[in-house]
Amino acid sequence: MSDLPGSTPALPDGPLIVQSDKTVLLEVSHPDAADARRAIAPFAELERAPEHIHTYRITPLALWNARAAGLDAETVIHVLITYSRFPVPHSLLTEIAETMGRYGRLQLVTDPAHGLVLHATDAPVLVEVMRSKRTQGLLGARLGPEDVVVHPSERGHLKQVLIKLGWPAEDLAGYVDGEAHPIALHDSPEDVAAGVAGAFALRPYQAQAVDSFWAGGSGVVVLPCGAGKTLVGAAAMAKSSTTTLILVTNAVSARQWKQELLRFTSLTEDEIGEYSGARKEIRPVTIATYQVLTTKRKGVYPHLDLLDARDWGLIVYDEVHLLPAPIFRMTADLQARRRLGLTATLVREDGREDEVFSLIGPKRYDAPWKDLESQGWIAPAVCTEVRFTLGAGERMTYATAEAEDRYRLAASSPAKLKIVDTLLERHRGESALVIGQYVDQLEELAEHLGAPVITGATTVRERQRLYDAFRSGEVTTLVVSKVANFSIDLPGASVAVQVSGSFGSRQEEAQRLGRIVRPKADGRQAHFYTVIARDTVDQEFAAHRQRFLAEQGYAYEVIDAEDLHASAPAD
Repeated sequence: MSDLPGSTPALPDGPLIVQSDKTVLLEVSHPDAADARRAIAPFAELERAPEHIHTYRITPLALWNARAAGLDAETVIHVLITYSRFPVPHSLLTEIAETMGRYGRLQLVTDPAHGLVLHATDAPVLVEVMRSKRTQGLLGARLGPEDVVVHPSERGHLKQVLIKLGWPAEDLAGYVDGEAHPIALHDSPEDVAAGVAGAFALRPYQAQAVDSFWAGGSGVVVLPCGAGKTLVGAAAMAKSSTTTLILVTNAVSARQWKQELLRFTSLTEDEIGEYSGARKEIRPVTIATYQVLTTKRKGVYPHLDLLDARDWGLIVYDEVHLLPAPIFRMTADLQARRRLGLTATLVREDGREDEVFSLIGPKRYDAPWKDLESQGWIAPAVCTEVRFTLGAGERMTYATAEAEDRYRLAASSPAKLKIVDTLLERHRGESALVIGQYVDQLEELAEHLGAPVITGATTVRERQRLYDAFRSGEVTTLVVSKVANFSIDLPGASVAVQVSGSFGSRQEEAQRLGRIVRPKADGRQAHFYTVIARDTVDQEFAAHRQRFLAEQGYAYEVIDAEDLHASAPAD
């Protein structure tokens, strides 16, 4: 790799500092910071984004995502050298070139005589992976020094193994067409320009996301909550015009998807089926919940037959970052179908992002939250952490509690009721969500506030009724559990007060902020509050949950509950 530019003179005042430990520091106030951030985003993962210096990390998965999206090592290296304040370490440039060079040295292709074949552009790599115990049983007859037969049923499992071995395969084997089914998108830029009521057009980033997905074959589109992921899914379905299976988080989400498809596409009621705990309809477009597909009876998953019920041409995974393990396993068998993953964040607390890459596909499109906020596509949001101190009795109870009980004690402190009261009074007249983890805490809050509550025990029909009442303004405050974290469209909500959460889940924090960032007709800011018990694990978990949003450029203001009452009312 001696031809790599190792000490090429860099800009004397560039916005980046590139370090040999694969971290890249970005000086936010630099005049070229925005250009540099856009240039490195495809191949570097943002880790921290406090006020002045943002930290990115160059990882193998990020480099392989970039390679799959069409970037080559020369482009990545050129970007780093162009924007770096100091010479980029030669060892890092070499590692970038070698890591990106690993993607595509193995290819899955279709051979007219032998079917699915693993082809190597570098024969020793094939020998290496064939000698691994992990590939035993996945490969068939050796066809020559560069080719070996792959059992078609093992296409996904092999891709999982190869990425673990550090040799991600480029899947060029193509897809079955699936059963054709006409689907048209009702977008009309002309009607939008003319001000026709109800008209819509794909936003530029949505059209780009669909094109990037389609060109790549399968993969993941990352868009902020409120940025129209459902519409991207509908546009991809129209492009495919085949029977489609859509996998969603719950039955309310399934019905919301159905409403959106009826609004945005030519599909009719009879063409869309719901496959959930309540209904078992299989139609040309079928919307199924992860929960019903992963229901296990006597050691088997009886509903996985749904996957073979039709010749699906496209499978859409809503909130793909939440894929449960059985769905990973079943997706390994679905590699002959086009697959689209939709999410606001690819962060997984279990670190299985590489499985999303190998089984759904690489990240094909990613739009940063702050970019869409600055363009007016999502509402600006102010994030505030309100801290209070437990009373003497509560502090002693907390101090003597078992470790596993401490978070619940701190997060469910009765002192939070008064703080929630004060926050809602600050925003009197606005639509507000009070969000938490523990049902007894939420029921107490709902009774105290005189507001309805939605938990996992609330029927789907009642959830729909309450969501509709909230959208219409009949209900202005809604107390909700984690069932409202995902795929619920409440465009009028402008305030969220979080009283407890799923320990340190970064996904959940992003989803909860996402409930309130849909653009408001009056341009109003969104306000996201988290109420935290000081000097407890409640505070520790909050800091971890906030990491993802900090990475997106959101800053949390910390205020003391005692000062809250004296502070000026919000705008």
